[in-house]
Amino acid sequence: MKIRNGVVLLLCVAALGMTACEKKGPLERAGEKVDHAGDTIKNGGSEPTSDKVQDEADKARDKVNDATGK
Repeated sequence: MKIRNGVVLLLCVAALGMTACEKKGPLERAGEKVDHAGDTIKNGGSEPTSDKVQDEADKARDKVNDATGK
C-alpha cells in the first residue's frame, strides 16, 4: 500500500510540474535570452543552430497558444 501511494504521489508531482512548465513567465524568457546571448558569444558571434531551432519552436508554440486562447 505504501509503494502505491508513493507512486501516485510521484505521478501527481510529475503531472503538476509538466503543466506548470507549459507557459513561460517573464523571468524564464529573460533567462533564456541571457543563455542565448552566452551561446552566441561562445560561438564566435553567430547564433548556434540549436538556438535558432529553439526560437522557431517557441514562435510556433506561441502562435498555437494564441490561436487556441491559452
